[in-house]
Amino acid sequence: MYSESSDSDENPRAARRTPANVGRTMIGEDIALTLKIVVAGGFGAGKSTLIGSVSEIRPLHSEETLSESEAEAECGPGGVERKTSTTVAMDFGRITIHSGLSLLLFGTPGQDRFRFLWDELSEGALAAVVLADTRRLEDCFAAVDHFERRRIPFVVAVNRFPGAPDHTEHDVARALDLDGGTPVVLCDARDRASGKEVLIRTVEYAGRMHTARLLASVG
Repeated sequence: MYSESSDSDENPRAARRTPANVGRTMIGEDIALTLKIVVAGGFGAGKSTLIGSVSEIRPLHSEETLSESEAEAECGPGGVERKTSTTVAMDFGRITIHSGLSLLLFGTPGQDRFRFLWDELSEGALAAVVLADTRRLEDCFAAVDHFERRRIPFVVAVNRFPGAPDHTEHDVARALDLDGGTPVVLCDARDRASGKEVLIRTVEYAGRMHTARLLASVG
């Protein structure tokens, strides 16, 4: 079970960078903010793994067993690990960043046949994380396009699989043709501290983007 003290010890840098006034009113009263974050990306990029590693509750996974032919078609060559199951509706988890801020995490299914669910899962989201595998960067093109069209701020998190090409954040941003300023971060989806850092970066970036849009609308 999550506790603030254990997370601070686990990742003190992330704890320092979390804005102290998030979850408080102008007169200092505590409020409870619960924000929705969508976790998307290609098949096998690590969406379920990320949500499972950071969630303080038992994560919800809706999975279906892949047939041999589906596994062969989806995984293909290139060193991508063979998967035996796939998310068919969504993954769900929850993490408390601090006492005034919690995130609800909704993971999208990675296969094309379930893409019709993306709009519903994205409804009301503050921001998104697009997980990328440098062995198959093209697999996250659809997720990038989806969030750009809907003007949902997102961060690209490069899941560092063993043996995957070692591209820099700049290389990935250029390969995905990201809009200027869209953050690209390196992560290990299996590691709770690394996953939490990605989520904090996502909330921070979304806050800056939404503030800039608000100021532009009234300017």
